[in-house]
Amino acid sequence: MSNVNLLLFGIYPYIALAICIIGSWARFDLSQYSWKAGSSQLFNRTAAEQRYMRAASNLFHVGVLFVLAGHFVGLLTPEAIYHSVISTQNKQLLAMVSGGFFGFLCLIGLLMLLKRRLFDDRVRASSSASDIMILLVLLAQLVLGLLTIVASTAHMDGSVMVLLANWAQQVVTLQPQAAAASIAPVSLVYKLHVFLGLTLFVLFPFTRLVHIVSAPVWYLGRRYQIVRQKG
Repeated sequence: MSNVNLLLFGIYPYIALAICIIGSWARFDLSQYSWKAGSSQLFNRTAAEQRYMRAASNLFHVGVLFVLAGHFVGLLTPEAIYHSVISTQNKQLLAMVSGGFFGFLCLIGLLMLLKRRLFDDRVRASSSASDIMILLVLLAQLVLGLLTIVASTAHMDGSVMVLLANWAQQVVTLQPQAAAASIAPVSLVYKLHVFLGLTLFVLFPFTRLVHIVSAPVWYLGRRYQIVRQKG
């Protein structure tokens, strides 16, 4: 087994996850006011700009949520469970069709958001380097994901999908050497997609991505706010 393969796909997942968890905890503890998405909706000056922003945001978020859900279910569901419902070949076909559809929606929304971020003077002036960087990384990851769909047409038996699922499940069950062995035979485009996906975990605590886990559940139990009118 290649030592590089073991490092990138057997050990790096745990490093990325550790950085994600510890970095997020440290940021929330030490810099809570930076824990936000930094909305630029305020800069929409016209009704057309508001509609553009709404369409771009909805396309991106709907697409990415379904893509993430598909990855989670597809990679972490054992064969013994889904075989009672669907065959491996049909599961791959379902993943390709649904992933392609929602991935394309996400791509349209992301390109619209990136265009606005780069070419709207007011939005660009309010953007940090990390805001632009994370959109570009997401774009690269999304393009790689769509390319894996094209690559999958060469093996419709689902064999590569099984290898990738084995890798993910072995990482979760703390089997780094087995995980590295499972992913070793797959082609480069899949490995790049997996590696960049892991790198997003590394970038997570240091970018606007932290808003993904910002659910203000404590609002449900907060006390009423007392408002006193002047005079």
